[in-house]
Amino acid sequence: MNFFLKTTGCRANQWDSYIISNRLIESGYEPSEITDAHVCIINACTLTENAERDIKRFINQCRKKNPYAKIIIAGCHAQMYPEHHYGADLIIGTRERFDLPEYIQLNGIIRCDNDPVFIEKASIQDIQQGKTRFFFKIQDGCDRFCTYCVVPFTRGRPRSRESQEVLEAIKILKEKGVKEVVLTGIELSAYRDIEKGIDLKRLLKLMEDSETPERIRLSSIDPLYIDDEFIEILRDSKKIAKSIHISVQSFSDKILSLMSRHYTRDYLVGIINRLINKINDIGIGIDIIAGFPSEDEDDFMNTYNTIDSLGIYYLHIFSFSPREKTKAASMPHQVPLKIKKDRVKRLKSLDIKKRLSFFERFIDKKAVIIPEGKVYKGNLMRGYTDNYIPVYLHYKKTLENRLTEVKIRGLESGILMAQGI
Repeated sequence: MNFFLKTTGCRANQWDSYIISNRLIESGYEPSEITDAHVCIINACTLTENAERDIKRFINQCRKKNPYAKIIIAGCHAQMYPEHHYGADLIIGTRERFDLPEYIQLNGIIRCDNDPVFIEKASIQDIQQGKTRFFFKIQDGCDRFCTYCVVPFTRGRPRSRESQEVLEAIKILKEKGVKEVVLTGIELSAYRDIEKGIDLKRLLKLMEDSETPERIRLSSIDPLYIDDEFIEILRDSKKIAKSIHISVQSFSDKILSLMSRHYTRDYLVGIINRLINKINDIGIGIDIIAGFPSEDEDDFMNTYNTIDSLGIYYLHIFSFSPREKTKAASMPHQVPLKIKKDRVKRLKSLDIKKRLSFFERFIDKKAVIIPEGKVYKGNLMRGYTDNYIPVYLHYKKTLENRLTEVKIRGLESGILMAQGI
């Protein structure tokens, strides 16, 4: 039988889909396009209303292209809102999806509460040889219960891979030719090998002296975890990429309090400035939610102006989506959709401004990238710098998946062009 698997949402979901796909292949299923699939699966995010639209769009596409295929919704959406299945045949939760071959012949809803200690086995022996970048989930779950977020309900409490399992896995990734491993998690800063007392900082120090891919990149980090020790680890590391993505959400103290984010604007400004001052050319990205309940124009402009004043590289912008069963969904003073759209538009313009300003700092400078095998815009290949800038150069097969020193020439049609040295 053939299957088609679509993934929406976070990088942790990409890892989860990798495991789902492996389990299906091990059970005799073969990947295919939608038109040839007996089973069409969406490993679905549920963080925003847009995530639900992705599910509806996927189901409509499957029904149109392959009306006889079985449709399965797996993962976070299925765990949180199984009643919103939009006509799918099987709805399977976050834990059960890793055993999909056992359930694939069934119909209906299959989900249970998340096991507080369960984390799927890190099966990486069969990854593609020479893959440039690999997303490796070392942690799952969250217990912060921010007022807008469904993740603690869908993923359960925090749990982590044992440190030895992590180190053995990234050694295999190096042997497979992977040049960059991205450490992912739902709350990466909550990583903890309880038996050995190893937290994320200690794990990063262990990686420094272990066999790993040349570059280690971190996914999103909670700002409360960023202290002087963490900054020094990033600054002094020969392996950890000098880029960081911070879950900020707002720079208004009033809104941060309503979100149950336990820090202030001044704290955020302080850690961002310390990162910039202590780590040369660090690329800093942040998450921002526009239009949270009770956010007035002053709150929004506090966030906008603070971002504009800081040396941030880029923004990930979300329009607030009221999610059933969260506290924020029933808060008073919901912001009208028109105002939310306007604020998102203004933040997107600011994002473009910040990106271009950051790019311009590196024109005529040297950088090291890892060009990927994909071809863009006719005859270009792309690689990312240490601080996560996408750089393009003319395609040359011998450069694929190799650390390559380039000189950045300039901006052409909004992208940074480079040439080999």
